[in-house]
Amino acid sequence: MKLLLFSLLIIFFLYLIKSAYNNTKKIVINKIKVNKEEPNGHCPKLKILQLSDLHLENISISPEELFEQLKDEPIDIIALTGDFLDRKRTIPKLAPYLKILNQLNAKHGIFAVLGNHDYVLRDHHLHALIKMLEQYNCKVLRNENEMIIFHGEPVHIIGIDDFSTKRSNLEDSFKGIKQGTTLVLTHDPTVVLHMEKYHFDYLLAGHFHGGQICYPKAYHLAKMGKLARMNIIKGFHMRNGKPFYISEGLGQTGINIRVGSRPEITFHELSLLVDVHKGVTAI
Repeated sequence: MKLLLFSLLIIFFLYLIKSAYNNTKKIVINKIKVNKEEPNGHCPKLKILQLSDLHLENISISPEELFEQLKDEPIDIIALTGDFLDRKRTIPKLAPYLKILNQLNAKHGIFAVLGNHDYVLRDHHLHALIKMLEQYNCKVLRNENEMIIFHGEPVHIIGIDDFSTKRSNLEDSFKGIKQGTTLVLTHDPTVVLHMEKYHFDYLLAGHFHGGQICYPKAYHLAKMGKLARMNIIKGFHMRNGKPFYISEGLGQTGINIRVGSRPEITFHELSLLVDVHKGVTAI
């Protein structure tokens, strides 16, 4: 009898593990609209594809499968919010995914920031990762910003370096910005708790994987800072009237399973509210 119970427990445990692994293949596609108001009928809409936390050591979607998920969507910019990999041997595995992203022909380019796992790489290995990204037309922003002109309006893409590894520099990130819409890309969203003096119209981040394993809550994330302890670990949120979004990411860390979370691809539509009297963008 004891042997039978033990066997049943083993079977049940293996079933749970298999189900948790299968969850890593059940990708959720979320579509978010920000600032839907259209004053005076003029409201350019910036279409953003966000991919986060690929963690190529543990990812359950191939480049070809990813392309099938993305190919029919109009995209103005691609935002990659960090944690591509953390092993030097994995760097070549990034190239096929970047090739796919280039095939999407984002009208205003690909922008990337680095995450804490990327910084596990040291010296020339970290440089090799950055070089790989740049080779495939990704603008890597490390506490700096880049401006694009979208429907005649300035849009500033601001890349804040990873907060969890103490590499964020808000002053440098926002340097030189005057008028226009501000879109922030960063990895660890906890930085929003320190941005009272810095205006942004939308912020995109990742880092938490939606808990990855939630039972029923992601209690293990408490060590990852105040935002996680507030249970703000995924989805759309507001902070001091400013909107931000936390992606659950595409890959996994540690073991390649998910419980109570799903891999995520996110399409954001950010409406640029134009002040027709002053000729500047405001949100």
